[in-house]
Amino acid sequence: MTPLTKQQHLDLYYYLKLTRRLEERLVNLYRQNQVVGGLYRSLGQEATAVGSAYALEPHDIIAPIIRDLGALLVKGARPREVLCQYMAKADGPSKGKDLNIHFSDLKRGFIGPISPLGDMICVMAGVALAARMQRRDLVALCYLGDGATSTGAFHEGMNFAAAQNLPYVILVENNCYAYSTPNAKAMRIKDVADRAKAYGIPAEIVDGNDVLAVYETTRRAAALARRGGGPVLIEAKTFRMKGHAEHDNQSYVPPEVLEEWRRKDPLDRYEKVLRGERVATEAELEGVAARVEAEIEADLEFALRSPLPDKGVTYENVYAT
Repeated sequence: MTPLTKQQHLDLYYYLKLTRRLEERLVNLYRQNQVVGGLYRSLGQEATAVGSAYALEPHDIIAPIIRDLGALLVKGARPREVLCQYMAKADGPSKGKDLNIHFSDLKRGFIGPISPLGDMICVMAGVALAARMQRRDLVALCYLGDGATSTGAFHEGMNFAAAQNLPYVILVENNCYAYSTPNAKAMRIKDVADRAKAYGIPAEIVDGNDVLAVYETTRRAAALARRGGGPVLIEAKTFRMKGHAEHDNQSYVPPEVLEEWRRKDPLDRYEKVLRGERVATEAELEGVAARVEAEIEADLEFALRSPLPDKGVTYENVYAT
């Protein structure tokens, strides 16, 4: 087993559980028409976001995408921020100007996504370059899906990062579908990791539903990048157990495929590890679950009380002063 302390194992379990339960609450709010816009779940692939973010140093910077709520929570975002953001409330990080996890906080080390996902490769390459120019011991980690690796921006950003030998980890969450398009109809290669060869950088493939494997793989990649080894691409094999968004019924996925991946649920798998290896007692796991519920209940009450933004803030923090 990965040499983590008992508390670190419980931390990983806490973030997995928090991600799952927070999204389940968001589903309830969505069905009550209290979520503004769409709801994008990470059900089935929470371990990829949580394990990778937990492997980094506190001062490292990440760029999560829409299904990386777990990474955002690891970096210090709280449920009330996420709830307010999805509900476009005045107390949300963007004060109602944007939605879901489209918000940034450099002090906590995360940059909000932009919708043309491949472009974040270029943005985070710039972050990694700036950090090196400032002589900061910092690794940038950019998340993206399998579909984004077919964009022009991905290839430009990867080539630049490799040529500049940047302290950079690129984590491709290969969940088999780019919206409703299966990988087989979008690329001829079986493994996205093969694309790293074109840039002369190392790559690893990891079971994205194994939180400990993701943690270890990311820790190795970040250590290599930090000591001057340049960019590393990680391909996490996983699957999203919901449609592209809550309104998508996922009818394009064969039932047998869903059943296969349901048996690989990352939260269930980690609970079995913690019990099987006697890392945590049943009472301790129940204690984590109770803590999660209490936090979400308190933060949901806060979000429901939060007012909608006043129109007077429309142009605040939009233009530089």
